[in-house]
Amino acid sequence: MDPVTLSAGTTRGRVAELGIIRAEVRRGPSEKATEAQRAKGKLTARERIELLLDEGSFHEVEPLRRHRATGFGLEAKRPYTDGVITGWGTVHGRTVFVYAHDFRIFGGALGEAHATKIHKIMDMAVSAGAPLVSLNDGAGARIQEGVSALAGYGGIFQRNTRSSGVIPQISVMLGPCAGGAAYAPALTDFVFMVRETSQMFITGPDVVQAVTGEKITQNGLGGADVHAEVSGVAHFAYDDEKTCLEEVRYLLSLLPQNNRSTPPTIDSGDAVDRRSEALLDLVPADGSRSYDMRKVIEEIVDEGEYLEVHERWATNVICALARLGGQVVGIVANQPASLAGVLDIEASEKAARFVQMCDAFNIPIVTLLDVPGFLPGVAQEHGGIIRHGAKLLYAYCSATVPRISVILRKAYGGAYIVMDSQSIGADLTYAWPTNEIAVMGAEGAANVIFRRQIAEADDPEAMRARLVKEYKAELMHPYYAAERGLIDDVIDPTATREVLGSALAMLRTKHADLPSRKHGNPPQ
Repeated sequence: MDPVTLSAGTTRGRVAELGIIRAEVRRGPSEKATEAQRAKGKLTARERIELLLDEGSFHEVEPLRRHRATGFGLEAKRPYTDGVITGWGTVHGRTVFVYAHDFRIFGGALGEAHATKIHKIMDMAVSAGAPLVSLNDGAGARIQEGVSALAGYGGIFQRNTRSSGVIPQISVMLGPCAGGAAYAPALTDFVFMVRETSQMFITGPDVVQAVTGEKITQNGLGGADVHAEVSGVAHFAYDDEKTCLEEVRYLLSLLPQNNRSTPPTIDSGDAVDRRSEALLDLVPADGSRSYDMRKVIEEIVDEGEYLEVHERWATNVICALARLGGQVVGIVANQPASLAGVLDIEASEKAARFVQMCDAFNIPIVTLLDVPGFLPGVAQEHGGIIRHGAKLLYAYCSATVPRISVILRKAYGGAYIVMDSQSIGADLTYAWPTNEIAVMGAEGAANVIFRRQIAEADDPEAMRARLVKEYKAELMHPYYAAERGLIDDVIDPTATREVLGSALAMLRTKHADLPSRKHGNPPQ
């Protein structure tokens, strides 16, 4: 029944009219459109919101909004919501704002009214000081509305930028995202993708083939695995929407509401003074032997539980959120099991942005070092390893949150300095008895310093071995840095968790003043 045919003479009639309209809003455009969405293996926008938020907590904003555009048949199609559902609810009892594209309406394409709804909810999130989650499933700008749609994207980008470092922003890619629309997720703190159903690219496969002659599928060009492993655009990739949204909820539990608060502290029941004998065997004393740093992290953090960010991109460095003594910490660690844990262009970028995120949202940073240096090579130098490595240096030097470093084994050269050494502002620096802090490895150093002596010796190899041993004994013994005040203490590996817990408790009230300036000019 058309609402306008109802009696408008009584309050009951008006309420009945409202009920019919609301039912139409909740139902969506048509059953056929819903079936088409499900045939693609995708949930509806409302189903996604229900999975993301605590049950019954969603409050919708502007559900009755309709576009005012005319031409190209638009005046005959004016569905409620205009293809985007906006509002707020709770995740684990804390307020979260959300907008979700409804692909069933105009393919989720952004028009003027659609954009205005998103702008409003973004402004509300900042005003309330609460995270914003976007559930993206849209076909880009609504072509029929022309430049008005493009201006709508500009408003989103501006708000993404203004909100950066103020509230957590999370983009969940649940469908296509092409052209300029892809820049909004790129401006947010975290990007989630679902395999097979979500893609991101600036120009699609058809344009790529027309311009370059390269033939590729949508998933091959911009699918979840591509962005999680190759480009680094996506921080997380999952097989289905339900798992993806569960992980978004978990991430939100590790983040504060805004930059003026701290993440929630939870008593996991894991004693902060728990010792771990396993650490004595996990890390070989021989610096040439590999091991998995993830196992070290599991021994140190509460209940061995952590959320790794960018798990499959730049795998030679690990970035993870975890709890230690109930307090959320960000962990940056070299991964000897991948490229021996060296720093390269991608690892530097990955760690730098993670450090900046932690600093913005009051998350203490724990750095676990086992780094043999920067990756050598023509490709790295020509690719700008100097400026990319400087990004990590800049991020650490700028960070004012509590910063604690633990040197497990190798810490060589500039990579040691960059990985939050005491000299660039780490609050506390500890080392295991297996540490080797030096300008470079003993073999390389001996070859440089004693090149002539080795060359002139009757037995060069024996001479090299003897000089390497002397260099290690003189400059690379475990207590060399401690004797010079370059680290705060050499600790028993089994006590690492206890030492970190005590240090974090002490630094909880840390306050640091920065020079007055508009902003810095970080290396790009």
